[in-house]
Amino acid sequence: MTKRSPFKCFKGSPEIIRLAVMLYIRFPLSLRNVEDLLHERGIEISHETVRSWWQRFGPLIVPLLRARRIEGEQSSNRPVRSDPSSNRCAWDSNSSISLC
Repeated sequence: MTKRSPFKCFKGSPEIIRLAVMLYIRFPLSLRNVEDLLHERGIEISHETVRSWWQRFGPLIVPLLRARRIEGEQSSNRPVRSDPSSNRCAWDSNSSISLC
């Protein structure tokens, strides 16, 4: 039995969804800042779309961030949003994550 893609029901491509969620998780950016960064790259989405993607895919991406940290990468402390139900930041010591 094949595993169903979590991106199947979404209009945006998986690469754009990963990029938007990754920017929001990894860097201390607001939803509107992520919207502006993507707009500069020619991707037209609203901050509400980023928020809905974060709520849906954030829990899938955060464990990948933590797994890479456990693999031994050392870096400075930077905040990572780990709980999609709140905007609180948890400290994570992983800086060179690229899921896109």
